[in-house]
Amino acid sequence: MACKSRVGSVGEDPTNPYDAKIVLHFDCTEAPGQIFYHPEKPLAAQGARGKHLFSVGEKKANEQLTEAQKRGAEPGPGQEMLFPGDAPVDLSKPLLSPWELAPKFFAAGVEHIMTGYDHLCFLLAVVLWATRVWPVVKIVTAFTVSHSITLTLAALQLVNLPSYWVEIAIALSIIYVAVENFFTRKTEGRWRDTFAFGFIHGFGFASGLIELGVPQRAIVPALASFNLGVEAGQIGVVLVVLPLLMAIDKVFNKGERSPRLAYACSAIIAAFGMYWLLVRVGVVK
Repeated sequence: MACKSRVGSVGEDPTNPYDAKIVLHFDCTEAPGQIFYHPEKPLAAQGARGKHLFSVGEKKANEQLTEAQKRGAEPGPGQEMLFPGDAPVDLSKPLLSPWELAPKFFAAGVEHIMTGYDHLCFLLAVVLWATRVWPVVKIVTAFTVSHSITLTLAALQLVNLPSYWVEIAIALSIIYVAVENFFTRKTEGRWRDTFAFGFIHGFGFASGLIELGVPQRAIVPALASFNLGVEAGQIGVVLVVLPLLMAIDKVFNKGERSPRLAYACSAIIAAFGMYWLLVRVGVVK
């Protein structure tokens, strides 16, 4: 027997003008036996990287559990995140607490950066001339600090910028750092670039977190875990790219960075940035 359901609202997602938001209400009081939940069709519509976060008994961050919930006489609020291929969730059993859900937000953060090709192009462009580890550490650290600030502000809905302009600004930042490679080979001061542009990229990262949906009681662990996932993905990319560039220097160019390689990669990245810019302003569909 299926639970009774009704549509609460349908319309544009106020947090993201590119998405729709549908609110459904279910009444399972008359359903006998165990109750299972699985959003098979919504997940299938999202594709292989689909995710679905849902909550049961969710309260606001400043609300406390009832005495019955503290004693275990009533189920406390919980959440679960489903991926394609996951089994249906038995709602008669306790769901995950905010911190138990953290690993899935961490995985979502890693996936977001690894499939965020514009962010990866930006990161690659600023390390193309790097031949030492310390400048790269400063570059990645500066980027982390600034984008963490705006990611937090956006996820907490303290600052909200239109995603349309954020995506355009990200494309422009990619073009800027790629073209800059043709005019300077110094990497010592490039942490200033990544620090400044990191504020914009942070809003882009936040869109990935906001699209998942963050329950009020899970804001802190979700935000921290997602951000750590993004950082882990970034560090993983740098740990692959930098040794690869140094190996190419050693084998093909007597330990020096090849200008042809740096210029060719910068031109390709700039071309990608221009393509994304034209798509985002609506010139190219």
